Amino acid sequence: MTILEGKIALVTGASRGIGRAIAIELGKGHAAVAINYLKNREAAEATAQEVEAAGGRAAVFGADVSVQAEAKALVQQAVERFGGLDVLVNNAGVNSDRTVRRMSAEEWGYVVRTNLDSVFYCANAALPHLMSRGGGRIVNIASVLGQMGNVGQVNYSASKGGVIAFTKGLALEVAHYNILVNAVCPGYIETDMMAGLAPQFREGLLARIPLGRFGTPEEVARLVRFLVAEGDYITGQQFNVNGGMYM
Repeated sequence: MTILEGKIALVTGASRGIGRAIAIELGKGHAAVAINYLKNREAAEATAQEVEAAGGRAAVFGADVSVQAEAKALVQQAVERFGGLDVLVNNAGVNSDRTVRRMSAEEWGYVVRTNLDSVFYCANAALPHLMSRGGGRIVNIASVLGQMGNVGQVNYSASKGGVIAFTKGLALEVAHYNILVNAVCPGYIETDMMAGLAPQFREGLLARIPLGRFGTPEEVARLVRFLVAEGDYITGQQFNVNGGMYM
């Protein structure tokens, strides 16, 4: 499957979890993938090896995308390495859970900067390059919690709700440049964020999911690949991958 042959993608937060799965899925389509990481270069290199084994090209770039200067430099480095940019996947995200009355300003800011500000910083830096190629795709990874909220995760929910709203506004702004912008809203996916949950909490979550299981990163990645490669008449939308938890 070479549906992304000649396309260049940048995936933020791609050393693990959903971002890693997205990078590999794009590699299966023979895309060139710029793999962003924050701390774990070894994991990013392992992702790059899997992208190349799948048929794509890959390079790794360390950057804190919650800092505008670093996000801008990341985009520029990816463009210089591969010769352009066609696809941006804003996936980098963190959580810092606490109820609002106990949450510090630092915990609020850390999550909002990483999950929401970074989406603006990367899109702002990437748009001129997408425009110069005659169009492109931006996929923003939001969350079911940006749609329905959750106790103890107001900062996370607010940041992901902001990603959804940002997606809609940007889609309107750039449609006439043939740049399509969509959001993917995963539910509870088997990633590192889920690994530390107590068994009783996992059981409680499963009881709220009609399909009766958690999702996999690969299931999210396949939807991203479709939007990037085939979703030619889709923009400004939010796509749920949540097992029916929120409809």
